[in-house]
Amino acid sequence: MAGGARFGKVIVLAGLAMLAVVGGILSFAVSLDKYEPHDVAGADGIVVVTGGADRISEALSLMERGKGRRLLISGVNIQSTPEQLRRRWPGREELFQCCVDLDYQARNTYGNAVESRAWAVKNNFRSLVLVTASYHLPRTMLEFRAAMPNIEIIGFPVIPEASKLKRWWQEPALMRIIVLEFFKYWAAVLRVSLGFPAR
Repeated sequence: MAGGARFGKVIVLAGLAMLAVVGGILSFAVSLDKYEPHDVAGADGIVVVTGGADRISEALSLMERGKGRRLLISGVNIQSTPEQLRRRWPGREELFQCCVDLDYQARNTYGNAVESRAWAVKNNFRSLVLVTASYHLPRTMLEFRAAMPNIEIIGFPVIPEASKLKRWWQEPALMRIIVLEFFKYWAAVLRVSLGFPAR
């Protein structure tokens, strides 16, 4: 009887934990609605985290609108040359030549923050516009602010053209991304709060 009661409690606790996780995912997904593209004030520099061509396009547009003095593309594939990037975004050769830097070292969001901090310090920047996908922005902002607390980080969300973020539950691929991002975000929150470096 006692064993059955304990088993029942375990089932109840597991059910409550599952509900908490599902509720957390839903709350996280709903909160992404506030990350809509908007006009931003100018900053010293702009950082775009790779992961989609639309992110880089938006970052280049911000540069053309005078929202930053230099642009860092962080997490560039080691097989992508500067010339290939220029050809992919034609008509912006002068911008690439004068004002765009490439980071080939970062391999994850934590790495993006570390490499961007080094770039910002090198250029004596005190403020950055951070460009990435809307569902990626909460975790990226967390990592960047933890890595450089003395630098102002201004988020600029990009909504991928192929996604319908407001109906994310209808798209299995987008649902998987949001669920995974939820767990990554809270893992980062825990790691940052405990002061542990990422691996």
